[in-house]
Amino acid sequence: MYDLTGFQRDLLYTIAGQDDPHGLAIKDELEDYYEKEIHHGRLYPNLDEVVDKGLVEKGELDQRTNYYTITARGRRELEARREWEDQYVGELLSESE
Repeated sequence: MYDLTGFQRDLLYTIAGQDDPHGLAIKDELEDYYEKEIHHGRLYPNLDEVVDKGLVEKGELDQRTNYYTITARGRRELEARREWEDQYVGELLSESE
């Protein structure tokens, strides 16, 4: 995860939180989070990057639409990231509940 951009990490979280989302579903989720438009020229090259790194698998729904699924490696990376984050903010966040 250390070699991913923040946007690529957000892609992983978004894909992991949905059932085999297609590109536009991922785009919609990220636009809600970022509160601005995500252009195709930003989205798809970054999706290709996380696919190339083996964190996400890309499949084809039809000739125009791909879907994305988090891989086992991607899940391990997300778990490791959560553990790393918990070292620093776990107690802080649990105190505020």
